[in-house]
Amino acid sequence: MISPLVNSIDNLLDTDQAQRLFHGRGGLYQGLNHLCLDWFPEVLLLTSFKVLSEQDKCAVIEAVSEKFAHRFSERQLNLVYQCRASGESTTQLICGEVPAQHIVREGPCRYQVQLMSNQNHGLFLDMAKGRQWLFEHAKSANVLNLFAYTCAFSCVALTGAAKSVVNIDMSRGALKVGQQNHQLNGIERGARFLSHDIFKSWGKLKKFGGYDIIVADPPSFQKGSFIATKDYPKLIRRLPELMNSGGYLLLCLNAPDLGSAFIKEQVTSLAPKLTFIERIANPEVFADIDPERSLKVLLYRFDD
Repeated sequence: MISPLVNSIDNLLDTDQAQRLFHGRGGLYQGLNHLCLDWFPEVLLLTSFKVLSEQDKCAVIEAVSEKFAHRFSERQLNLVYQCRASGESTTQLICGEVPAQHIVREGPCRYQVQLMSNQNHGLFLDMAKGRQWLFEHAKSANVLNLFAYTCAFSCVALTGAAKSVVNIDMSRGALKVGQQNHQLNGIERGARFLSHDIFKSWGKLKKFGGYDIIVADPPSFQKGSFIATKDYPKLIRRLPELMNSGGYLLLCLNAPDLGSAFIKEQVTSLAPKLTFIERIANPEVFADIDPERSLKVLLYRFDD
């Protein structure tokens, strides 16, 4: 039953890149909707989104361990198991070790991740194509990175020769990791880090604008920070004030119960000078039986 998950380990043969190997959450593998397997070199992360019986948990772990040993007999297996169910998260080191400072690579950049201490590990793997788009279009751009988290978008923008990036997020801890990520990538200038509430910081954001590219990747539901149904319309209404004519806007939404139509309807109603260009595809491994339940990354252009 679990062979699709186990066989995904074959994809490790030629990669040093952090990536998802198996995405049961997409609903394409009957009986495996609750399981995902990620590779954060040199650690495998097995995640279950429901509580497993001890027997089922051991069966999956044993199958993964046997497959890894068969394919990579000379390598040590480092395996972490995380259960995320009913709003709670527990994490367990099954075997091997996790580096005290765990640095991984995705695309042209390096990032810190924390597999043992946080539900969110520091790098959202489903956003890889969005970061790739920004890297390819950032040259000489003034970029605004809203809800910056650990500033992965900023790292790829400046590596792609952006003129400057303003990173804003309410979490000082996340921004501190973001600053360290810039140092990891040899980025010494061009980035600002603002630990502020976006909705109370328009004057400061305008001061550093206008922007050629804005990235908005908010949490879908985070009490005290951002609730998509309530706050995304307020954000969309005001973003054109910050943009240069001809600039681009990435509007991101990772709420299973809100499809891309939610964003499109808000833009049509509240920001008619934004023109829809395309939906940026998610990495193939994140294929979903219903694409509207998966991550939505919508690209717009502002024509004043």
